[in-house]
Amino acid sequence: MSETAVDKIFRALMERIVTGDLPAGEKLRQDHIARDYEVSHVPVREAFLRLEAKGLAKSIPHKGMRVTALEPTEIREVIEMRVALEVLALTHAMPRHDAESVSTAEAARRDCDAATDMVTWDRCNRRFHLALLAPCAMPRLLASIEDLHITAARHMFANWRTRWAPRPDGDHAALMTAVQEQDLAQACDLLRRHLRRVS
Repeated sequence: MSETAVDKIFRALMERIVTGDLPAGEKLRQDHIARDYEVSHVPVREAFLRLEAKGLAKSIPHKGMRVTALEPTEIREVIEMRVALEVLALTHAMPRHDAESVSTAEAARRDCDAATDMVTWDRCNRRFHLALLAPCAMPRLLASIEDLHITAARHMFANWRTRWAPRPDGDHAALMTAVQEQDLAQACDLLRRHLRRVS
């Protein structure tokens, strides 16, 4: 499925907010964005609505659309929600994994290990986690998890960007082994520990 103008604008703005390139309180200027992407205001407004739905931006009367502030206290809640929801998704995904889905997850894992900058690593890390869980075939659950990934990534960029360094992820490798061996108990245990350690 080809990416629409709305998708393109939403993803670009989302990444800039997540990485901190667009800081909290920054005004999102509809005119400027429409001009940058050579589109009318309609797809920009739709992209803004998506950002608002994800909690990344908020329309403030007389001030326009602004990037939301990070809440330092929310990260503990996000971690615990990720643990609960991702373990639930993995429990349903494990029996449905096949050679193709395992290959997709393994490719994302390798890309994550090969990343030389944090932006690329974050994209690949999210892709890996979603590839592990996608076979659960529960779209509402996966959408909730994706929203939590975005919030967790914002906190990670805010707190870890200066300390991030490329490295192979042993947790990801162990998770892939457990999935390939269909060891559900081990996979769930690894995922719980991994999320609590890295978030």
